[in-house]
Amino acid sequence: MFRVQLRINLASAMAYRANFLIEGIFSIAYSALAVLPLFVVYGDGASFNGWDLSSALVVMAYFSALQALLGGVVAPSMRDLVERVRTGSFDYVLLKPLDAQAAVSMSRCRPWSILDLVTPIAMVVYAFGHRGYPPSPGDLALGIALFMTGALAMYSLWVACAALAFWVGRLDNLLFLLGAIFDLAKWPVAVFPGVWRIIFTFVIPVALMTTFPAMALLGSLPPHQIIGTVLGSAALFVASRLIWRAALRSYTSASS
Repeated sequence: MFRVQLRINLASAMAYRANFLIEGIFSIAYSALAVLPLFVVYGDGASFNGWDLSSALVVMAYFSALQALLGGVVAPSMRDLVERVRTGSFDYVLLKPLDAQAAVSMSRCRPWSILDLVTPIAMVVYAFGHRGYPPSPGDLALGIALFMTGALAMYSLWVACAALAFWVGRLDNLLFLLGAIFDLAKWPVAVFPGVWRIIFTFVIPVALMTTFPAMALLGSLPPHQIIGTVLGSAALFVASRLIWRAALRSYTSASS
């Protein structure tokens, strides 16, 4: 089903080839411009709480990769879910012989977002070139694995928020706020002072999405934080699944 949905969305996007290419170019340009604040803040060898330019670039690379996933699949699909619930067309999702959450998770996608992955890869290459040595195979494998757990944490937060549409109806402002909060993940969590660091680690765990995976790739993530990152992402997924199931039970359909 995922393969079919992806093929349908790709065919729809490629029907307008010029738009496909233009969107891809703008996506790469946006990602490149997002890097500029790092060069301003960390220029001239500046460092904040142990994070220099090359380390912060790795965090930005993870953020850009997750943003490509968010903008390409997660956000369009969750907005489509909210609209389906509001109009009652979610009934047709429930008629499919497939788990409803799985069905809506890739209902909409922007295939040109795959081009957004070019920029984060270039950031990582530049960052380690600046450091003068590449990541070890073990750090690279761990960095990729924690990227997946970070993506799971991001997806879980969006599912949990989108599921509120079964009770509220319209969630435009909430989804916009969630996107604005996610933008904070482009900075290492260590740059936030005091209570904000705790909030962005345990309450709104943007650190699980970018900072800790970046530290893993850099070879500086302690074992207990590796375990905490994996368990935290798993807990978020379980919580989002429970919220989804509770929301689904409250859905009364368009005919009720």
